[in-house]
Amino acid sequence: MQINILEYFENTLRHNNEKTAVIEGENKISFGELEIKSKNLADYIINLNKEIINKPIAVYLPKSIDCVVSDIAVSYSANIYMNLDIKTPISRITNILKLIKPVYIITNNQFADKFENIDVKIINLDTLNFQKYKSQYDFSKRLDKLIDTNPICIINTSGSTGTPKGVILNHKSFIDFTEWAIDTLKISDNEIVGSLSPAVFDIYSFELCMLMSKGSTIVLIPDTFAAFPAKMLDLMNENNITFIFWVPTVMVNIANMDLLTKIQLKTLKTVWFAGEVFPTKQFNYWRKHLVDTKFVNLYGPIEITLDCTYFIIEREIKDEEPIPIGYPCRNTDILLLTDKDTLAQNGEEGEICVRGTSLAMGYYNNPEKTAQAFVQNPLNKSYPEIIYRTGDLAFINEKGEMIFKGRKDSLIKHMGYRIELAEIEHIVVNNLKIVENCCIIYDDVKKQIIMIYESKSELENSKLRKTLADAMPKYMIPTLYIRLEEMPRNTNGKIDRLKLKNEYL
Repeated sequence: MQINILEYFENTLRHNNEKTAVIEGENKISFGELEIKSKNLADYIINLNKEIINKPIAVYLPKSIDCVVSDIAVSYSANIYMNLDIKTPISRITNILKLIKPVYIITNNQFADKFENIDVKIINLDTLNFQKYKSQYDFSKRLDKLIDTNPICIINTSGSTGTPKGVILNHKSFIDFTEWAIDTLKISDNEIVGSLSPAVFDIYSFELCMLMSKGSTIVLIPDTFAAFPAKMLDLMNENNITFIFWVPTVMVNIANMDLLTKIQLKTLKTVWFAGEVFPTKQFNYWRKHLVDTKFVNLYGPIEITLDCTYFIIEREIKDEEPIPIGYPCRNTDILLLTDKDTLAQNGEEGEICVRGTSLAMGYYNNPEKTAQAFVQNPLNKSYPEIIYRTGDLAFINEKGEMIFKGRKDSLIKHMGYRIELAEIEHIVVNNLKIVENCCIIYDDVKKQIIMIYESKSELENSKLRKTLADAMPKYMIPTLYIRLEEMPRNTNGKIDRLKLKNEYL
């Protein structure tokens, strides 16, 4: 059994030296070249300070070959990679850096000046010359210091205070999921992955696991192609893509535009999707046009390494029927707990609570939030056993399949991103001080974020959006704005959110 992900990679390198590892537009890198570049960078990182181990190192780069090299290099240095979104406002990035306190930031000339006023050492790839250098460092001795529960990466997720929470995922959890996926979902040795998820997503980190464990080739699909689905499908055909693991948003657009009638994906054999509900009508469109393709619906919040349930879609599902999230992955257990912390009966809704190896280690530098979400299993009074309370609701249907129902609280999945609605409110009211009061609600049917605000005069929507765009990522910006002269209040004097939801949803 592997102790760390790089043990997969070392074995893969012995058999795939000349094989293409990553394709980025016209640029390609072989596994042999990827080994040299990542080990050279790892050597440089180690020589900056040999005592630094198991510390976060931020990567501020576009999703690219350099990003892949950097993440693998950080792993070889026995540290923790943390990819940052270059499209996120720098104020938000600064908040992340203050919380996580990475020892280095890996970036390039294009972005280095963004960190001039931040007290952290910059590793600028454009100033390093590895062309005539090949590391002779014995990485095995350094990696021997690691155990399987050491962190491999930190992935930031939305937080109610305006600062994202850094979820810590370890080697053991990735190994466990990867082994399960290879065995149960039959990942082959010849997969060509159409990589669409941002580098800040856990899906991307799993694609790296596929590259390292099975010698998969990763084709980096530019995020700009999401607005041009036909270009994306053409790129997939040009590169003979066999495997995709996508958030359904783009797939819904492709179905609505009837693109699979015009562009056939002859090599695509495996489609995984996760991150949000895939409307069944649009899913059935995909299934109709890709009759020889295996479709798998996966479910799991970022606090679970990749996903904790899966459903291989082998039966007919009517357009009006939800696609099940299925069954627990191996070595994972799902407890559906009622409000009284008892197990829900079949057909009864309960909160999805997860136990097992897949659990994240908690939130980096945030013990209070960790203690709130990662708690003792209330069904076990005999010994310590941590579960993660997802805040999601589900029930078991008459076929024994798990069916997702929605959120218990203000945490939503939108465009594949996990968002705290309270964070948007915090930014609007406390950071930007645009209005004194606002309530953010989510229309799960129309998939839109709605901002209801209190103001004596109407605010211009275009100016509102522009102001918000400087403070939060695009996917968090509300699409509908509703002005009220006065917010409704409940008996406690608080904004009556339930009344607003009932009135506007």
